[in-house]
Amino acid sequence: MGELIPDPELEQIIHEMNLEKSGEGDAPSETAVWDGPDLREVHGDEPLDAVLGEMVGRQASDLLLVTGSAPVVRVDGRLETLRLAVVGDETVRDLFSRHLDHRARQQLADRGSADFSLRLAGSAERAAWRLRVNLQRQGGSLAAAIRALPRRIPPLDEIGLPAALGDLASAANGLVLVCGPTGSGKSTTLAAILDRLNRTEFRHIITIEDPVEYQHSNIRSVFEQVEIGSDAPEFSLALRASLRRDPDVILVGEMRDLETISTVLTAAETGHLVFSTLHTGDSAQAIHRIVDIFPAAQQEQIRHQLALSLRAVVCQQLIPTKGGAGRVPAVELLLATYAVRNHIRKGNVDRLYNELMAGRSRGMQTLEQALTELVRNGAITSEEAHARSSRPDELTRMIGPAA
Repeated sequence: MGELIPDPELEQIIHEMNLEKSGEGDAPSETAVWDGPDLREVHGDEPLDAVLGEMVGRQASDLLLVTGSAPVVRVDGRLETLRLAVVGDETVRDLFSRHLDHRARQQLADRGSADFSLRLAGSAERAAWRLRVNLQRQGGSLAAAIRALPRRIPPLDEIGLPAALGDLASAANGLVLVCGPTGSGKSTTLAAILDRLNRTEFRHIITIEDPVEYQHSNIRSVFEQVEIGSDAPEFSLALRASLRRDPDVILVGEMRDLETISTVLTAAETGHLVFSTLHTGDSAQAIHRIVDIFPAAQQEQIRHQLALSLRAVVCQQLIPTKGGAGRVPAVELLLATYAVRNHIRKGNVDRLYNELMAGRSRGMQTLEQALTELVRNGAITSEEAHARSSRPDELTRMIGPAA
């Protein structure tokens, strides 16, 4: 197949659809209003510090503040209620008001939600705790969801990911998608892959995230880490700017809109290795999500473009261990073989599962194969495996019915 020629009509449609989505027409985009860098530190003399201290003390991954309930933390995937006062109507507003800049206040007013990051002030140990905050209007008051951002990048083998994932970092170009629901460990997987690359090769790596979750130091590679809100107003603008900075590898934290997806595909097709995420449950859904966001008249071209650029699709879930002390990943891994590319190009996405089943010798695996191995190793229960499977009949055939 010859080289794809950029389609001016597609570019115009992309531009118009994103304007229509924002409802702004020819007016300047409000999301482009940027306040510049803003360091948000939580100090020991404010009430928020005491609440976050409970979160840190329990090594919780998340903290939820909802009116009418005591604060709730998530530890090893399970919710626990803290022995603190019930959150009142003004509690969340009072706790976070000093940390809201103009951009966050505007987001709350216009969209009903706002995202920003915090870190604890004080000692080096406290300062190592960085937090992602989402404020959301609900029931006439504000609720908060706070996630602890990781302080250490784990190696791939430590977090139980397939060995074949390590090979993805050595690719010269193409697109690697990491998929799964919120809280499934996508960011950790990507950080582990980039960390391996950082320790083995000399590359220029740009990450674009909302917010930056893992902080990479330069070992052999050179990192630039762009945070949406602090360093750039939105993903699409940051991504376009990154292409002018001579990157070898680009991480796009999330493909949220048509313009970002279009630019990601172009970057992957033109000599860059691009990593990104989607909130989908399996490889077929990921391909459908990318293709379906484009107008019907352009979808055939996008299938061809995706077939040429795709390297791999990783879909994962985090599952509570049998003993209850932590979680383990169950991973579906699709590698872009000739047959996989051919199915994508022809629109036969339903046949990808057969390629997953047949590609075990190449390092591929289905979610059901991963779940079966975890059950047989005693890592998770059969009940948990069946609860997470999208093909329960296939899983039953592999490991038998749940007890």
